[in-house]
Amino acid sequence: MKHPKTPPSRGFSLIEMLVGILIISFGLLGLITLQARALQASTTNEDSQRAALLANEMAALMINANSVNLDAATVVKPWAARASDPASGGMPSGNGEVTVNGNTARITMTWKPTGTTGDANDNYRYVTTVVIPQ
Repeated sequence: MKHPKTPPSRGFSLIEMLVGILIISFGLLGLITLQARALQASTTNEDSQRAALLANEMAALMINANSVNLDAATVVKPWAARASDPASGGMPSGNGEVTVNGNTARITMTWKPTGTTGDANDNYRYVTTVVIPQ
């Protein structure tokens, strides 16, 4: 007695291929998200380093002058203008400020990273204090 030949399964490899493409798509989507977050973290770190360099530049000017009282028109204002201009090495939407109290100066850099929504929580700040003994 002959057994009837069963027809080959059709469409099974197509379903496997579709499931495989779905799994690969989720993996690629995860990698793209990871790359976007890494780029954002890199930009944030670059901005933080630039703020530290700008504040350190002002601190060095104070230390070289042996005084926290620098001329506002010739030293502080040009520094603050450059600190707020990204084209000349400043911060995006940045502001550099120097507050002097006696022999202590507080140098504050604030900025808003590019691509933020504009909320108050999007502001970043770097503060350093310089004390020149008299």
